[in-house]
Amino acid sequence: MITEETPLHAPLEIGFDYTRSLGPVLAHFMTQLANRRITGIRGSDGRVHVPPVEYDPHTAEALTEFVDVSDVGTVRTWSWVSHPVEGQPIQRPFAWALITLDGADTALLHAVDVDSTEQIHTGMRVRVRWADEPVGHITDIAYFVPADAGEERGDAPTPPRPPATERAEDGTVRTVITPIQLDYTHSVSPEESRYLRALAEGRMLGQRCPECEKVYIPPRGACPTDGVPTTTEVELPDTGIVTTFCIVNVPFLGQRIQPPYVTAYILLDGADIPFLHLVLGCEADEVRMGMRVRAAWKPREEWETSLQNVSHFEPTGEPDAPYDSYAHHL
Repeated sequence: MITEETPLHAPLEIGFDYTRSLGPVLAHFMTQLANRRITGIRGSDGRVHVPPVEYDPHTAEALTEFVDVSDVGTVRTWSWVSHPVEGQPIQRPFAWALITLDGADTALLHAVDVDSTEQIHTGMRVRVRWADEPVGHITDIAYFVPADAGEERGDAPTPPRPPATERAEDGTVRTVITPIQLDYTHSVSPEESRYLRALAEGRMLGQRCPECEKVYIPPRGACPTDGVPTTTEVELPDTGIVTTFCIVNVPFLGQRIQPPYVTAYILLDGADIPFLHLVLGCEADEVRMGMRVRAAWKPREEWETSLQNVSHFEPTGEPDAPYDSYAHHL
C-alpha cells in the first residue's frame, strides 16, 4: 500500500547517439569489418594489436603496418552472464571473454554464445559469428561461437537500434554512431518525497539544519555542513533572486527553447542553497545577478510531483537585491 510516507520512485531513461570520428587506423579496421575481415596493426616490437592501436605502446610513434588476422581464436579468460540486460549482444545466458585471434598477440573483448559454464573454458577455440548485414562497426562481429559449432544457435541478433556509420566517397568508414541507452528506476529519500508531493500542491518545501539553521531546497536528509539530520520542514515562497546565470546560445539535439535563453541559479527567499532553472519573460541580455524573480507555474491540471511544475522564473520588477545579500551563496 502506498502512503504519504512511502518514498517516491519513477522509471528514468537516458539515451543519446554517441558519434565518434575515426582516424586512419580505426577507419581501416571498421571498413574491413564491413567486408567481414579483421585487421590488426604491427607494433615496433613485432606484436600485432587487435583491435589496432594508433600509436606504438612503447615508442608512441604512429603505426601504419596493417596485418590481416583470422576470425578464429583462443579464449584467454572469461566471465559468465546469467541474466543479460537489454542491449547486450546476446539475449540469453552467455560469456564475456578475452579472445586472442590467430595471428594476433593481444586479446579482443567480445561475447561467446554457449549454453552454460560447462561449455566454455580458458584455451577454448572459438570463431566469429558475423552479423547478417555488416555496416562497419564492432557489432559486425555479432558474437563468437565454439570453433566446431554449427549454425544451430540461430541467427545473429539485431540490436533494437542498430549502430550506423558514415562513409567517405571512397567507401571508407569515417564515423560510427552508436545508440546509448540506460533505463533504471530512481528512488528518492523520504525528505525529497515530501518536497515533491508539496510541489504537486503548488508549494515549495525545504528543510532546516538544527545546528547551522541553513535551509535546503531541494531538501537533504542530512546537512552537508554539520552532518546532522535536517528534520525541520520550512515552507518557502516562490520568489527569489538570480545568483549566477548562463546565456545559452548554442543549439543542441532535443532543445525545446529557441536560443538565446537563460539558465540561472535561483535562490528562493529564506533558502540558503540555490537551484538551477530557466529565466524567461525578458530578453536574455536583461538578466543579471541580483534580479528579483517569481515562479511561473504551469496550469494546475499539468502538475505532477516534479519541479517541472514551474515552467520558468520571470522578473518581478522589484529592485535588484544588493550583492552582499547573496555573495556567500554563489
